[in-house]
Amino acid sequence: MTIRVMIADDQAMVREAFSVLLGAQPDIEVVATAADGLEAVAAAGELRPDVIVMDIRMPGMNGIDATREITRQADLSAKILVLTTFDLDEYVYEALRAGASGFLLKDASGVQLAEAVRVVAAGDALLSPEITKRLIKEFSLLSGVAKQPAQVRIDVLTNRETEVLALVAQGLSNAEIAGELVVAEQTVKTHMGSILQKLQLRDRTQAAVFAYEAGLVVPGRTHL
Repeated sequence: MTIRVMIADDQAMVREAFSVLLGAQPDIEVVATAADGLEAVAAAGELRPDVIVMDIRMPGMNGIDATREITRQADLSAKILVLTTFDLDEYVYEALRAGASGFLLKDASGVQLAEAVRVVAAGDALLSPEITKRLIKEFSLLSGVAKQPAQVRIDVLTNRETEVLALVAQGLSNAEIAGELVVAEQTVKTHMGSILQKLQLRDRTQAAVFAYEAGLVVPGRTHL
């Protein structure tokens, strides 16, 4: 399948460079570009791309607000990959909370960009799990998010689903979780689908954010 991508960045040179890099991939098609958040939201509704490469800092509507607007629309399934200059930027965490599926540094190579798009589109692994985990942990500890409401939502999960959710938050792929729990990978996929449905989450990155904010995963006690 061809992954349909939109690039949203206020710098024309970035849009053009990324369009060329991604357009050269046999399994990726750049279907649109946007110069700000408003254009990104409008194009997402009209063209329905699979992945949106979204800059965080843009004039007018920024990437965080655009991400929030796009992900709250139930009829849009686009995964959002946000671009940032620093890997521990507080704005990245806000973008993840708003619904982004991952993030990438702006100085990433073309190969890294293309692979990030594929990972986000597939939705079966965290993008750069070590960095994503570190960012989620640090900012969830600082956010002061109340634990009780999240705990109530976790109670709807079975014990095995809770185990899977904790491992997802630690950055494990479906195959790694299957090995850890000694079950078939398809069983893990089934549990993951049930978790997302019960908690009303979009993907495993949102599940990881939820797990840390709910206190399900204790910082420092992870596999990675």
